[in-house]
Order: sequence, then C-alpha cells, then structure tokens
Amino acid sequence: MTPAHVTPTHAIPPWVGGDVTARATCVLAPNPGAMTLEGTNTWVLMEPGSTEVVVVDPGPLDEHHLQRVLDLVALRGARVALTLLTHGHWDHAESAGRFAELTGSPVRALGPGHDDLADRDRLTVGGLELAVVATPGHTSDSLSFLLTAENALLTGDTILGDGTSVVAWPDGELAAYLLSLQRIEAMTGSREVTQILPGHGPTVPDVAGVVRHYIDHRRVRLEQVRTAVAAGAADADAVVAAVYADVPREVWPAARLSVLAQLDYLRLHPHTGRDANSVGKGRRVSGRGA
Repeated sequence: MTPAHVTPTHAIPPWVGGDVTARATCVLAPNPGAMTLEGTNTWVLMEPGSTEVVVVDPGPLDEHHLQRVLDLVALRGARVALTLLTHGHWDHAESAGRFAELTGSPVRALGPGHDDLADRDRLTVGGLELAVVATPGHTSDSLSFLLTAENALLTGDTILGDGTSVVAWPDGELAAYLLSLQRIEAMTGSREVTQILPGHGPTVPDVAGVVRHYIDHRRVRLEQVRTAVAAGAADADAVVAAVYADVPREVWPAARLSVLAQLDYLRLHPHTGRDANSVGKGRRVSGRGA
C-alpha cells in the first residue's frame, strides 16, 4: 500500500470523483483506506472535441475499475492514446501492464521499463498539452503533470486532496521533497498552477495555502523529531510514539517511514531544517542509512 496519508487537516465530504474540469475527469478506484483516502484517483484527460485520451495512474489491478475507465473513454467516442504514471507505488501503477494490454497504449513514467520521461518534457496528445514536472521526495520517481490549458497540476502523492503525504524512506528523501514543494509553491506564486488534481482525495482549489501548509507541516514535524531525539528517543519507533501520538496507530508504519527520512535529514543537515527555506544549502540526503 502506498504510504500516502498521515493525518487529515480538515473535515471534508466524501470524494467520489467525476468531472472536475473541461479536460479532466476522475474515476475513483475501489481501494479506500487510511493510506489511500477514498481510493486512488485515476485521471482521464482529453482535449474537448478530441478522440484521444491520456490516462494518469490506472491504479490497482482491479478489472472492474479498469473497465469503468474504458467505459468512460468509449462513452466519449475516444480511445486511450497514452498512459502516464506519477510514480511506481502499487495503488497507482499496479495495473499499468494490464491496462496497456487492454488499450494498446504506451505507458510512460520515470524509471527503467518505461518510455522514460524527463523533467520539462512536453507531451501533446490529441491537442491536449501536458508538461512534465519532476517532484521527487515522496518517492525518487515521483512526477507531476501540468495540464497547461487549465493551470492544473496532477500531483500523485506529492500533494494530496486531504491530509499530508509521507516521505517513503529510503526511496523517498526529505531534502528532495522540500525542494519539490518549493518548486510547486513557485508555480502557484506565478499562477502557472491554480488548482491541484491529486492522486488521492478531492481537488485542491486553494493551492497556495495548501502548499504553504505542507512546507510548514514538514518544518514543524522536523522540529518535533529533533526535540524527541534530544529528549532521549532512541530509535524511529520511539520517535513515532512521541511525535505521532495524535495519529491513528494504523498509519504509524507510514509515519515511521517519514521519521526515518527526517532522522536521515537531520543526520546529514545537523544545522539546517529549522527553516524549510534553508533546504538545499546542505548536502543532499542519500536515501540510505538511518
């Protein structure tokens, strides 16, 4: 299960997916849980009037879910021309191979075994334009996709529709994650991004506020971890018990990954981290070792 969700920031009505913009529709996968919220958001993107569709994150290997995606595409008189993955966690990518068999569409992502994508790549499918935005941190292969016509950023697990995301150490790195959040914040400041279409949970209209909350949350958690260690917490489990006492125990395993990422960050950046904007001034986290 993708370590995506730690703690909610506000009460919201249940998210059911559906049409979100003129070009983006969410088909919600049937995998709800503490880590996936209402389920994985599979995004169907299509330029109005086109007959070609881009699908982002086909989700877990669930034949009924994949058929719902195909039925939606058929209802619009279109075909799947391209499948994109925001990252490789099973709840986003497990069905990619099967979906490729069903659609004949290529699968593109960051990493071996795919038609690799790179930061700032531009994709055009049936008139729909997407820009690739590298946003590592949750995982090393995390990508976001900018739907340029609508200033909408599909963020996978980098930013969620509710709560905050986990840094999935050792593959995920806190230094990289903070830099990715700062990059998205700059995009919101320039109005290049005005809405977020996440990998779990509802869309995010107040993008500037949510991204700032994510950065502030990471800074607060980092200080809490630093304080717990100073108070004698001897290992990651002890830190989790001290820092995440208000979080349901069912997500403590995911919280432990973030704690390991934070301990690694503090080990490599002993004099930084009190200000999230200082990230990047020290040596980059390696992702190995506690």
